[in-house]
Amino acid sequence: MCIHIALDGMFTGPFYDKNDLIENYEKKKDEIEDASNYFKSIMPKETYVHIEFENNRELGIFHIEAKRPYESNWNLKINSSKTDSLLQELNWTKKQLMTLKNKLDRANCISIGGNEKVSIGWQRSGMGMFSYIFFETNLTDSEIEANDGGCTHIFYKDNIVLTYGGGAIGPQCFPDSNSKNE
Repeated sequence: MCIHIALDGMFTGPFYDKNDLIENYEKKKDEIEDASNYFKSIMPKETYVHIEFENNRELGIFHIEAKRPYESNWNLKINSSKTDSLLQELNWTKKQLMTLKNKLDRANCISIGGNEKVSIGWQRSGMGMFSYIFFETNLTDSEIEANDGGCTHIFYKDNIVLTYGGGAIGPQCFPDSNSKNE
């Protein structure tokens, strides 16, 4: 019990697999596309952002690379001076940040990031993260081959690659990495 509390339940679930990731996409593809389009519409050029929402009050991640070098920001309150300064650097308002959160909520997703391609994080599983990567155009045969390794990246269809990023400990590949997209 003490280990469970100390590690915040990261080894007791919930746990997901590739099929859960695909199922969410098929049910929520319009909402996922809406979140991606909104994110791209508010992103400043030559800027990289990765945001993961914990809830309506906290950001687990707010990494940014813009006018200065890459900066990792962990566990920020949405209503904090640090968050305000990052939003100002992006020329975003708190309302835009919350609109982005609401769009991710409707898509049943928890994070978004990128620049030229957008990565939308669906759910954490243990310490890992299941995500979708959206490319601007449909992938060519050579791009499909480069993005279909089966361990951390699986080509899904058109311009979409499914990803699994393992955490510091635990599985580093898709839990069902031996079965590629059917």
